Amino acid sequence: MIKHIALALTLAVAPLSSFAAQFVEGKHFTTVSEKAPSAEPKLTEFYSFYCHNCFNMETQYLGDIKANLKPEVSFDSKHVDFMNSDIGTEVMRSLAVIQDLKVQDKMIHAMFAAIQGDEGANGHGHDHDHSAHDKPEINNRADIKKVFADKGIDISKYDEIADSKAVNEKIALWRAQQREFRIQSVPTFIVNDKYSVNLSEMRTLGELIDLINYLAVEHK
Repeated sequence: MIKHIALALTLAVAPLSSFAAQFVEGKHFTTVSEKAPSAEPKLTEFYSFYCHNCFNMETQYLGDIKANLKPEVSFDSKHVDFMNSDIGTEVMRSLAVIQDLKVQDKMIHAMFAAIQGDEGANGHGHDHDHSAHDKPEINNRADIKKVFADKGIDISKYDEIADSKAVNEKIALWRAQQREFRIQSVPTFIVNDKYSVNLSEMRTLGELIDLINYLAVEHK
């Protein structure tokens, strides 16, 4: 879905202005839930530590997107389950632990790099690839805990957090919303638990930010 995003978003951030009249449902965004939008405006990024384009989004664009959200728009991130495997679930749990410990600044990039190598941040022209390394560094929970420890994170309670009821419920929610919002490729931006942004239609980063803010606050 996003093979052209790297090219499109390398354009300079355009001055933010009202693109509302230009945004068309079915082209720039899609309604993915029949439920009412969330009570509070929010942006949710669904991604995978295995996805090259997600790593590129994280390193190149996400900081600007978050910095330019309207003040009332919150941001959250969720890990998809495309692998349906034991290690896939462990990697999902790692994001939940990162969020519980509030160590996103240290650990998001570290997990991407541990799985893909730093070269993964350059992005590639495909949606998702689990064969980036013949010998991946992350094969089990012990490998994940080593990444945390190498970044100076206390892992003494890692297992307790990873296996907790709260994390199990969070993982179940991520999987349920992945199905509900019909997420088939990543990264995907969902606004107010109702609208999916069509990244391939975004010409500039400024336009993407304007669309997110419009859907989050103004679109009814």
